Amino acid sequence: MATIYDVARAAGVSPATVSRVFNGGRVTAERAANVRRTAAELGFAPNRVARSLRMQRASVIGLIIPDIANPFFTALARGVEDAAQQTNLSVVLCNTDEDVDKEHRYLDVAAGEQMAGVIIAAASRHRTDLSALVDRGTPVVAVDRRPRGASVDAVMLDNQHGGEEATEHLLARGYRRIACIAGPEGTSTSDERLAGYRAVLRDHLRDSGEAEPPADYVCHGDFRVEGGRAAMERLLALPEPPDAVFVANNLMTVGALAALRDAGREPPRTGLLSFGDVPWPELVTPSLTSVQLPSYELGFAAAGLLQERIAGTDKPLQTVVLRTSLQARESTSGPVQG
Repeated sequence: MATIYDVARAAGVSPATVSRVFNGGRVTAERAANVRRTAAELGFAPNRVARSLRMQRASVIGLIIPDIANPFFTALARGVEDAAQQTNLSVVLCNTDEDVDKEHRYLDVAAGEQMAGVIIAAASRHRTDLSALVDRGTPVVAVDRRPRGASVDAVMLDNQHGGEEATEHLLARGYRRIACIAGPEGTSTSDERLAGYRAVLRDHLRDSGEAEPPADYVCHGDFRVEGGRAAMERLLALPEPPDAVFVANNLMTVGALAALRDAGREPPRTGLLSFGDVPWPELVTPSLTSVQLPSYELGFAAAGLLQERIAGTDKPLQTVVLRTSLQARESTSGPVQG
């Protein structure tokens, strides 16, 4: 038997529009006629709409994130939950471990269980596939990371601006051999932060006439502690190690700092700047300069957009971009010789 989602897909409207047609909601006469004609062709029974609405009133939403151990995503999840509680939505948390196959299984579960909606920080810019939900008319909001080609609402950070601000700060403090530990290639957040770093260095080199840094000054990690350590060890093994490093997430910064200390080059001897605060920053000496991220606000805003879609809004797709800010601390106080 046809479902509300089948009718919505065939009629080219949202499931919420189908619900309004059969429950006295405000819909244009032309659209209502199209929905009713499609429903008749598919043999759709209108009393199933009431069941669908009851399920949404007992709404459960999915939150799919790459790494719950990362304090950034912990704060983001808290923002989602606080916003969801305001409209009696329950949140199911799914942790993908940056694994696209695991992510795909969670997306299948969300579709199979007919969750009211999903908020997702994609494991891959190119391989994450939201079609199982989008084709059913399930509301989806991308948060922090946007999968390429996905027609969904999104709440993002201005990652490139953050990368630019970080690199400009290091240059202003007198560092010149500036390296970058980026995240996995193909992840939107990593690509955008790296683009900001490269844009500022390119402009600086053009204006100053200084030599271009070696290609080896860009290393890719896995957004985890050990990935940051391994990348920093590769940088320190270069014939001319960098005098400062911009690290593209907080957990890799922890590993990078450990490698610097093992080599006797801890900040500020080698400048270190983190995209996002490290866990327990008050316990880190010297204090680390960081790009501050509105992680809680990201989650809260994403849940707000999802609630609008669940309620049936027909607004055009939205992308909300939140700005970062830089907090200067001791780890970038200036290059130290020797």
